[in-house]
Amino acid sequence: MDGNKLDELKELVEFLKANEIAEFAMERDDLKVNIKFAGAVAPAAAGLDMAQLSRLMASAAPAPAAAVPVAAAAPAVAVEPAEEAFHEVKSPIVGTFYESPSPGSPTFVKVGDQVEVGQVLCIVEAMKLMNEIESDVAGEVVKQIASSGQPVEYGQPLFAIRARNERRK
Repeated sequence: MDGNKLDELKELVEFLKANEIAEFAMERDDLKVNIKFAGAVAPAAAGLDMAQLSRLMASAAPAPAAAVPVAAAAPAVAVEPAEEAFHEVKSPIVGTFYESPSPGSPTFVKVGDQVEVGQVLCIVEAMKLMNEIESDVAGEVVKQIASSGQPVEYGQPLFAIRARNERRK
C-alpha cells in the first residue's frame, strides 16, 4: 500500500475515533477492512459528519487486504483477512430438520467432526418420510446452521463444511 493510501487509512481511523465509532466494516472488490477499537467506546454521536465519512470511504482504493499494515499505524486496530469460504450442505426438500435419528439419541455429526462423502449428516422429515441428508464433500464440519426440530426450506443451508477433497458429482 502506498503512502497516500496509508495516510487515507490513518485519516479514516482518526475520524472513527473522533466520532466515537466502536466498530467499522468496509468491503470493496478484493479489500475487506474490519476495525474494532479496544475498550469501551460510546456509540456514534448525533453530529456525525456523514459527508466526511463518505469522502473517506470513496478515497479508499481496493488493495489486497494482506498488504494493509493497519496494526502498525494504530495498535488498537486490526485488518482481518476475508472469511474462508465453506461448502454449504443444503436441504434438498422442504421439511423438518433433525440432528439425530431419534429423540435422546446421539447426533449424526457435531462441529469439529471429520465427514466423508456419503456420510449421513441429519434427517429432513417430509410428509412422515425420514430423508437422510448425506455429505457431498469430505471435510470438517465447522457449523451446524439449522436447529433440530426447525422447519427448513428447499435450498436452505444446513451445515458448513471445510472441504478437503473434490465434491461428489
